[in-house]
Amino acid sequence: MYLYGKRSINERLLVNPRSVKQVILEHGGGRVPEVAALARSKRIPVELIHTTRFKSITRGIHSQGIIAEVEDFAYADLDEIIGVENTKKPTLILLDRINDPQNLGAILRTCACMGGFCVVLPKHECVDVTETVLKVACGAENYVPVCLLSTLAVAVDKAKEEGYWIAATVVEGGDNPRGTAINFPLALVFGSEGEGVRAGLLKELDYRFTLPMQGAELSLNVANAVSIFCYEITCQRNLNENKKSA
Repeated sequence: MYLYGKRSINERLLVNPRSVKQVILEHGGGRVPEVAALARSKRIPVELIHTTRFKSITRGIHSQGIIAEVEDFAYADLDEIIGVENTKKPTLILLDRINDPQNLGAILRTCACMGGFCVVLPKHECVDVTETVLKVACGAENYVPVCLLSTLAVAVDKAKEEGYWIAATVVEGGDNPRGTAINFPLALVFGSEGEGVRAGLLKELDYRFTLPMQGAELSLNVANAVSIFCYEITCQRNLNENKKSA
């Protein structure tokens, strides 16, 4: 597995250097001395190769003249993630039938920026963490645990056992998240733009959310929807924490 670009590689070297096998630079491909120096300081091999060979590895993917060979992505254990005390339980973002790696990468980046989130994926009918996902995430995978389970139903059952409230986003008929006092810890399910959240998961919900939209009759890209909900969740979570500490 490869990482592409300065930002992704720099973050990995800072947070998880043991997962980096080597850093590869394109001869004359760009100025990346700071990343190369960081790799060498971590005793990670740095190789400078000819453009022809470099392009055969990158297969036309924009890389800023630097790539890193890394270990396969390591998924987190959901039981360990949610089995902590209530104040430390992250909000779970469950993705149902999300197949675009660009969306998953953007979702990871949002969750990393907001903090306090964990992404849960099912093994079937959903994209997993690929090189494309990591490129879009720009290093976010180092700050957001990602769990891979057989089905989301299993994740919901585990979350309920740990006291989680289960919610989902729906196109219509749900509560406005801004006017709703959100309960924590929370697991929030997002479905595909075409099919939404599958019926079996909808039966497990404590409540549903719908974003009020007064503009064109279009659906939001799932990554955009996740960004809006993560911001609202973060605001309410911080408000709850401030009330408890007051």
